[in-house]
Amino acid sequence: MKFCTVFILLIATFAGVANVHSEEISADVIIYGGTSAGVAAAVQVARMGKTAVIIEPSSHLGGLTSGGLGATDIGNKAAIGGISREFYQAVKTYYEDEQHWTLEKSADYASNRQVAGEDAMWTFEPHVAELLMERMSQHQNIRVCKNQRLDRSESGIGKTNSKIQWIQTENGDRYCGKVFLDTTYEGDLLDLAGVRFFVGREANSIYQETLNGVQTAQATKHQLQPGIDPYVTAGDPTSGLLPGIDPNGPGEEGGADHRVQAYCFRMCNTTLDSNRIPFAKPDSYNPLDYELLFRNFAAGAKVMPWHPIAMPNRKTDTNNNRGFSTDFIGESYNWATATYQERDAIFAKHLTYQQGLMWTLANHERIPASVREYFSKWGNCRDEFTDNGGWPHQLYVREARRMVADYVMTQHHCQGKTTAEFPVGMAAYTMDSHNVQRYVDQDGNVRNEGDVQVGGFPPYPIDYRSITPKQDECDNLLVPVCLSASHIAYGSIRMEPVFMVLGQSAATAAVQSLEQNSAVQKIDMTKLVERLKSDKQVLTWQTK
Repeated sequence: MKFCTVFILLIATFAGVANVHSEEISADVIIYGGTSAGVAAAVQVARMGKTAVIIEPSSHLGGLTSGGLGATDIGNKAAIGGISREFYQAVKTYYEDEQHWTLEKSADYASNRQVAGEDAMWTFEPHVAELLMERMSQHQNIRVCKNQRLDRSESGIGKTNSKIQWIQTENGDRYCGKVFLDTTYEGDLLDLAGVRFFVGREANSIYQETLNGVQTAQATKHQLQPGIDPYVTAGDPTSGLLPGIDPNGPGEEGGADHRVQAYCFRMCNTTLDSNRIPFAKPDSYNPLDYELLFRNFAAGAKVMPWHPIAMPNRKTDTNNNRGFSTDFIGESYNWATATYQERDAIFAKHLTYQQGLMWTLANHERIPASVREYFSKWGNCRDEFTDNGGWPHQLYVREARRMVADYVMTQHHCQGKTTAEFPVGMAAYTMDSHNVQRYVDQDGNVRNEGDVQVGGFPPYPIDYRSITPKQDECDNLLVPVCLSASHIAYGSIRMEPVFMVLGQSAATAAVQSLEQNSAVQKIDMTKLVERLKSDKQVLTWQTK
């Protein structure tokens, strides 16, 4: 890889600021976001004989794949090929070594996500995922610049007409490239590049869908018990609504809104005492934040309000479950466009909420005794997320910005009524949205809204045009994560294996645009498809 390094002595205008330098880094393809998609993209660029740099805002590679989401969601795993499948094959190879089973025997581990004889393994510990992501990038000698956040001001990008020339990080480092990829969950680069996006839920009428917008009728799962009073003092509206209840909800059925489905942390938990960190009460704990949880149990809730999925070595990937759980409903709305400082505050608020929730379930006197006894045996893992006290470093950003391109993936693609003409990968998951809000219904009770789970369709192709912006907005940027899709279609597409697939496909297109001296929107689609197939990407599906 060829780098041009320029040291610039800055003249200090304030006392104590001197000898600051910036570095200029050049590569064929600049990838902003060290998510699983970003790593797959960089590997593909290197395999095609070009140079790539990954810029990662945090200190970790892999995004959610290494951030706790070890229970791989995909639906039909046969739809996953290419570098994405190679990663899961590497997971299997890793766990075939008995030395890596340090806390249980491999024969004692069982997962309903694993099929006998499969060539890949779909469940794994977070630190293993990060290790494998690091190996993938190191094997290709890819430069990874960690702890570098994009300068999101006007000075953070150099753009001539519709072409990005360079981007800059907050420390002043400048990254010069020919093609750029935004592989973040937030879409910060696409925004800085002037690409149109949407945050929230479109009205059903926009794309003639039925599962978009406000969905009170669909909200039958992950629901609170009936008849729960929404006020701080039960029966007294003057006491105010309990935390997390939206006074302006729910909105018009099927109508658009600004609300975003809930985020959480995908915890890695264990009951193994030698590796367990007991759940601790956060300093800013407020029992009122869990009043709905208390009332939900009092109203008859019986199921443990979480979903721990078995991972190797007596660990879990723990997800949200039921009406009051790890999803911090109503607190995700501002994340997409928030400043870094505001995101830090949102992150901290989510962390405090989930820490408080787990301590409450294990200790609070208003939690049923059987529930407390169960949760008191659990905790976070000492050997995971060691730089964050056993808590994930990655918030589960289920969606943020979504690009609005000339081509939009919608419910019709998911259900096979519309078929992508230029496939670059397959999606295979249910149309899924977690709850979006809590509101007071017409009977004066609190309800959850936004949960949608509609499946029953085979894998379907994702169109290349949905990962490319409008050409007049930017002609050398590809967006494989915050792609152009409606809220409900994105809920089906937004799976980590698919992001890796799309990252590889975007990288292939980026290199071909260089070789063809073409805008990314104008590359030869026949050649793109040929290369993707030769690299074992799955682009079509035959229903058996």
